[in-house]
Amino acid sequence: MSNSLHPIEASELHARRERVFLILAGLFLGSMTMLNILGITRFIDLSFELFGMEIPMPLAVGVLPYPITFLCTDFISELYGRKRANNVVWVGFMLNIWVVFILWVGAAAPGFGALDGETGMPPLPAWNATTQQYNETGWTFFQVKNLAMGAVLASMVAYLAAQLIDVHVFHFWKRLTKGKHLWLRNNGSTLVSQLVDTVAVILITHFYAGALPIKPGEPLWNQLFTFIASGYVFKLTAALVDTIPFYIGTPMLARYLEIDPNAEFSQPEESPVSS
Repeated sequence: MSNSLHPIEASELHARRERVFLILAGLFLGSMTMLNILGITRFIDLSFELFGMEIPMPLAVGVLPYPITFLCTDFISELYGRKRANNVVWVGFMLNIWVVFILWVGAAAPGFGALDGETGMPPLPAWNATTQQYNETGWTFFQVKNLAMGAVLASMVAYLAAQLIDVHVFHFWKRLTKGKHLWLRNNGSTLVSQLVDTVAVILITHFYAGALPIKPGEPLWNQLFTFIASGYVFKLTAALVDTIPFYIGTPMLARYLEIDPNAEFSQPEESPVSS
């Protein structure tokens, strides 16, 4: 055993597998934290013209890092098995709760200056001509906190449903095809789960939190459909694009980690590596 190994590391190969798992899980959890904090703090306009017709495509900033989470769970599912992928999903769910708790503590703790009794917000930042900066009163924190807390139920319900469906569908296709057709389980699992996620997060965010920028006087369901369709089109495109790194990365990582992703189909019992 190498002197550089920690006593709990059985071998260099074991340490290598755990390092890669840590990177994939860390990227997944970091992206989840970022998207929950950013959430619907800003909508970007990706509208475009098609055959002379304006196609509206409003997209929440929090959606941008979301597709990478499904790529990470697909890698973990393929290389480390369903149990580990589900464990990462549940840790992500608990991380959501932790983020909400910190936001709540930050708002409940005493600060500098009084809060408005009606809105619960501090006064707006005022421009200081001497320092050429805004006098920060905590308004930015409360604005982010209100938007994050307003959509947190939608995020948590949609996240848990979508990620668990992603892992389940991924392994359903893997069993059905006996480990073949990598593209099918990668895209099939992600496209189904992203549809569930998009519909759930939009509907809950609007009907429970009332946090979507809905235009008064215009048909509600047309606007909700636009938010759902634009979010899903973005995720659909990202899912198709991430097939490339998944196809390239899976065999490379399998060789590097000395893991056979299809060992479960050649042995009567599940391989210890994929458990």
